[in-house]
Amino acid sequence: SHLSPGQFGRVMTQSTEWRRHVPELVEQVLPEVTRIRHRLHQIPELALREQETSAVIRQALAEMGLQAGKPLLGTDVIALLKGPQPGPNVTLRADIDALPLHEATGLPYQSSHDGTMHACGHDGHTAMLLGAALVLCRLQAELRGSVRFVFQPGEEVVAAGKDLVAAGALLDPSPAAVMALHAWPALPAGVICSRPGPIMAAAEFFKITIRGQGGHGSRPEESVDPILTAARVVEALQSVVSRHISPLEAAVVSVCRFSAGSNSNVIPATAELEGTTRSLNLEVGKRLPVVMERLIRGVCEAMGATYDFHYTGSYIPTVNDAGIVALGRQVAETVLGHDGWLDLKHPSMAGEDFAYYVRDYPGAMFFLGMGEASAPLHSPQFDFNDTALRNGITFTVCAALEALSRG
Repeated sequence: SHLSPGQFGRVMTQSTEWRRHVPELVEQVLPEVTRIRHRLHQIPELALREQETSAVIRQALAEMGLQAGKPLLGTDVIALLKGPQPGPNVTLRADIDALPLHEATGLPYQSSHDGTMHACGHDGHTAMLLGAALVLCRLQAELRGSVRFVFQPGEEVVAAGKDLVAAGALLDPSPAAVMALHAWPALPAGVICSRPGPIMAAAEFFKITIRGQGGHGSRPEESVDPILTAARVVEALQSVVSRHISPLEAAVVSVCRFSAGSNSNVIPATAELEGTTRSLNLEVGKRLPVVMERLIRGVCEAMGATYDFHYTGSYIPTVNDAGIVALGRQVAETVLGHDGWLDLKHPSMAGEDFAYYVRDYPGAMFFLGMGEASAPLHSPQFDFNDTALRNGITFTVCAALEALSRG
């Protein structure tokens, strides 16, 4: 059964034997977790191709006595740890895929797969969840209910979390709470951070093909210039937010690729634009492509061009349950100290397919600080900060145990 926000908002339950043992158990597993993290960093794999990565995860789970189920999407790994006493289920999720970037860290354990790297911290997410599984397996006799460990492929670009949830990853038993922890630069190393309500944005993608009439660069009046038309489309799209959608709404329209022509003396027949939109409100998200196409159509008609407009919605807003955020804050301040928690003032406009886990079940995404000097996510210089592993594992284990104890 689901726990109500009121239940999750209670003051933390009395200290128990397992809570006193968690820091000691984390210290014991930390060297192995660090080793696994470095190994995963060396073998990054792109979305839905994570064969080697999933094999490492399955082996690690098997060594701790956890049998993973049959994959639902091919490379996902899901395992269930059952306690001896009946109770709710808590589901913990980590993403396992990497990005198509050439690593520039120079680390001794840097990527061995040229052109692919863990630039978003998924190696750290996976290692921490394996560490949490190691600790929770040693505390299995104390569990009321069950903990599900979800190692999800394809978070980047393809939003495979949507498909994994649709395939039944969160069923039998349904979770009373779902939690995930994501590496976050610019925060003090090891600090936990979150906020109730929207924490990450819907992320959608578009492609516009402008079709004109090519011609000689010396006689532009004989052409229908798709480059000029596309430039005016780019300019028009900048008015979507503020002239068509209130600037008080959180929304972004970004053109990220402009491609046309192959010769300095030839006006091409076509031009292509690609980009992304972001929003925190579903209704705003529905309006964005409608307004965009109206502007594109108007510009093209005025210029005598035609267009194709393709708009793909992959990520919905990630909306945190207030009660579970409160639970996370209480856990962080209790087990990590008052400096172990920061209130996140504003949501991020980045997208996350964890949104599909918390759409139908109470849950929350938490951020884990990588240090103020950390390279940004999706940067060739990014590396997950190993000094944050201890706090990440400790928080994950204690948040799961606290949620179970309140069931």
